[in-house]
Amino acid sequence: MKTPKIILLLLMLIVISLTIILTSILQPQTMSLGEEYDVRVINNFRDNSSLPLVIWCTSPQGELGGRALQEGDDFEWTAKIDFWSLMAVYTCTMKWDSVRKRFEAFKVSRDSNRCGSTKKCSWSVREDGFYFSNDEVYWTKDFSWL
Repeated sequence: MKTPKIILLLLMLIVISLTIILTSILQPQTMSLGEEYDVRVINNFRDNSSLPLVIWCTSPQGELGGRALQEGDDFEWTAKIDFWSLMAVYTCTMKWDSVRKRFEAFKVSRDSNRCGSTKKCSWSVREDGFYFSNDEVYWTKDFSWL
């Protein structure tokens, strides 16, 4: 009676292994365990010297902290990819005057490819929205404040 259970278990292991292999072949990832990504959020407001941009960020492991960013200031950290963080999301809450916006500053499934070979994931926060870049030269607007 134990033989059918062993056969069933082996079949399940084979199916799971084939699924993992086929997924990696059909959807190759440039990310690998142990890689590190530099995440940077920059206050690129034109003139907010009297009104700072307040940022507070969290990681899957806990608080990253935050601070009030004056014009041109930044807040940065390193996101390290390990087995437990393959689905990780690093979020930041931004506050500017009476407006608040929570956004995913680094999401492994989204950013491991778009941060490129430099492994730089930069955000430029402006009056009209949030812009992403992996080289801090070319910026693409991802979303608005509202």
